[in-house]
Amino acid sequence: MSACATPPSRINDICAVFDQNDGWLNNWQSAAKKAERRHGVPVPVLMATVRKESGFKAHAKPPRTKLFGFIPWKRQSSAYGYSQALDGTWAQYQREAGAFGARRSNFADAVDFVGWYHAKTADTYGVAKNDTYRLYMAYYLGWTGFKRGNWSASVQGYARDTDQMARRYAAQLRQCGS
Repeated sequence: MSACATPPSRINDICAVFDQNDGWLNNWQSAAKKAERRHGVPVPVLMATVRKESGFKAHAKPPRTKLFGFIPWKRQSSAYGYSQALDGTWAQYQREAGAFGARRSNFADAVDFVGWYHAKTADTYGVAKNDTYRLYMAYYLGWTGFKRGNWSASVQGYARDTDQMARRYAAQLRQCGS
């Protein structure tokens, strides 16, 4: 059912995001809290990552490149779904997490993937599980790119934006009683 979900209209307000997706079969807040319990990554960090990656769109994909400047061609990567997980990384998650039926277009599966990825980053590179800036940097660049440490100003800007969103979400969650 969550694959058919309409993206929330107020993606900068975590209370509204959760309110718009609180149905019996499609409860994003419960899914995010479950991922937090399972992986130890706070809900605001998880949700800010999903917001930055897909804007909460179930079927998000990178834009197509253009052949000869105007013919739609291949996509830049295999990124897909709420988490924008690449095919290979998603397959690794499915194996390691025992989530063989998981789908990138299912919010609960995608937010669990984000938690899994951030937890692996924390365990491997010593990043705190509430350090949105560094967790997002590793998420965006991949573990190999993160390990190299040669981060462009634009990627650092994306990570700062995601960190700010996580802080905003955390404050909002205290206000909406979640």
